[in-house]
Amino acid sequence: MSARKIHTIHRAASKQTDAPDLLFVHGGYVDSRCWDIHFLPYLTALGHNCHAIDLSGHGLSDGKDTPDRFGIDDYAADLRQAVARLPDEPVLIGHSMGCAVIERFLERDSALAAVLMAPVPPTGTLGSVMRLALRHPEMFSEITRLSHQGTLSPTSLALMRDIYFSPVTQPAELLDFAHLIQPESERAIADMLTIGLRYHRPQPEIPVLVIGGEQDSLFPPSTISFTALRWRAQHTRIPDCGHMLMLEHQWRAVADALSHWLETAGCRRRPTASSGSVVMV
Repeated sequence: MSARKIHTIHRAASKQTDAPDLLFVHGGYVDSRCWDIHFLPYLTALGHNCHAIDLSGHGLSDGKDTPDRFGIDDYAADLRQAVARLPDEPVLIGHSMGCAVIERFLERDSALAAVLMAPVPPTGTLGSVMRLALRHPEMFSEITRLSHQGTLSPTSLALMRDIYFSPVTQPAELLDFAHLIQPESERAIADMLTIGLRYHRPQPEIPVLVIGGEQDSLFPPSTISFTALRWRAQHTRIPDCGHMLMLEHQWRAVADALSHWLETAGCRRRPTASSGSVVMV
């Protein structure tokens, strides 16, 4: 069976440096474009070649007609395919579900380093989902309506703000991001609910940074710290920031924390053993 076509955004560095390539993995209900609003332009200006993957069933990758087929293992295979095509070993940067994909990838493979932004807790998402459902009984119906039908209402905008963004965000501001929303795989959602029940293979000893928002309602700082402990990682909390770290008002503070950590961790460009060709656009 032939490999699925996996689409990746490529943005070339605007200046020559020894800064490492960065490969971004999006979270649930969105695609690679979430990185291209702030992060990719900002980090290419700092000298990084940047790449952002569309996981199967998302964006321009194969599988849009059958998104529920794909689980976290499938997404990790997508990431493996994207990494193999890059000329240099990348730093992997994930958000939310994308962190679970990176962690699954790292059970069998390695990377120059990893940055986990608002990661899925090691115990899974069940606790977070139950807590939010009690606070927002309309959550499931509104998310389904928004992701499958694209229907926006004052209720759905307020819900998005309360769950995914900081309180200072005005619901009307979220209209700028509505085009990013798409259905998420039911299989991947189930995988994240039960992620704490599976055996975790030993992870590679690579530099890891964990970043969380101090006002993240989905995965609060108390849950983020468990991921940092598991990876023996540095843990950075961004004030006045919710779950969608790359889209928040404080996105630049997040990008600067990431960039500073890459420098202090000594991450430099490193060619892969078998470099493939990639076209930068």
